[in-house]
Amino acid sequence: MATELFHSGQHRCIAFNDLVHGEDGVQANQFLILHGQHSALIDPGGALLFTPVSMAVGRYVPLKELSWILASHQDPDVIGSADRWLMYTNATIVCSRLWGRFVPHSVPHELGVGGPGRYLLLPDRGGAIALGDCEIQALPAHFLHSVGNFQFYDPVSRILFSGDLGASMVERFDPVQEADFDAHIPRMLGFHRRYMAGNRACRVWADRVADMDIDMIVPQHGRPIGGKAAVRRFIDWVRELQCGMDLMAASGDFG
Repeated sequence: MATELFHSGQHRCIAFNDLVHGEDGVQANQFLILHGQHSALIDPGGALLFTPVSMAVGRYVPLKELSWILASHQDPDVIGSADRWLMYTNATIVCSRLWGRFVPHSVPHELGVGGPGRYLLLPDRGGAIALGDCEIQALPAHFLHSVGNFQFYDPVSRILFSGDLGASMVERFDPVQEADFDAHIPRMLGFHRRYMAGNRACRVWADRVADMDIDMIVPQHGRPIGGKAAVRRFIDWVRELQCGMDLMAASGDFG
């Protein structure tokens, strides 16, 4: 089922959050931004999800007309279906320059549809991705949890699509409000302590987004963080998070 996160005039943001069923894989959210005749699909998933995601997207935009595929990082559940999207759409894949030579490993022989012309490789500082007269901002979030990691900010909806940052392993998709935030922390904590690299990366990110106009943070897994008060709580929580190398012991165990 599709969930509309934002709709105003010619601009829409749509989430697909229930396309992984049962034991097939880890729950993952995919996102479609529509702006007039332009479109961007964020973190479309692996081969497991190509058919249901393409069918879901096709209800909103003909696949051949899809403009962009935005990949927050290189994991299979983010961009493992690259070969099929390159074959069945004319979209350009956007990812970190660090992964520009790795994503094609999911594209056997480039299938006659790949090549450098189908990729926009982002420098570490990120950049703007044109969606008609709207620009989606690719924001650096390196080491949260990939060495070349980006989040995508939509200035029209004021939604930050945050990749794995904010992930929670839950079946629900209703936004976490400020009153629910403390109860939600245990559903995020284990994942973040292991998959985020360390507190320095957390603080750099928190400083970067602290003054941004964000109404919702929507991760690739689990529930969104909804409303400015909850967004502020989340940023403050990330800023103080001890994770990754902060917790690693000589034995190889994590606290």
